[in-house]
Amino acid sequence: MAIRTQQSISGFIASDPQLNYTSKGEARFYARIGQEHFRREDDGTFTRLEPTFHDLVAFRATAERAHERFAKGDSFVAEGYIHPYKSERDGQSTDVEEFVAKKIGHDLARTTYEVDRTRRAPDAVEQVAPTRGPVDRSAPEHAGARRTSPDNGPAIGL
Repeated sequence: MAIRTQQSISGFIASDPQLNYTSKGEARFYARIGQEHFRREDDGTFTRLEPTFHDLVAFRATAERAHERFAKGDSFVAEGYIHPYKSERDGQSTDVEEFVAKKIGHDLARTTYEVDRTRRAPDAVEQVAPTRGPVDRSAPEHAGARRTSPDNGPAIGL
């Protein structure tokens, strides 16, 4: 089976995150995000360029979790897609785009945090697809582990 890939984006939360609800009652997370840019010089050094700013949104459970966990200034990595649309302002139509995050988490390279591996109540355990073979849950690497995403990574949007 081929490896499934999607678009991704990384950057920092540049505005205070907002949580509101769509006309269908679904949670919608919105934040203005920034991306740092650098230029490699001939001598091997890098020159910092002006950051660019973009819109990021997430929906449903991902939106609620992102709003609980992210604050202005946080570095993140997200998986999703670009949604282009037209915006009307002062009678002018403009082509704009936003990144729709299906999964989002803090950037490991830029964030210090602790992982909570305490076991959750049995009724809150997520169903996990079977692995290729039996897993020895008594092995040290599984002791107290809590599955947070299909790859057991820190992503919060499932």
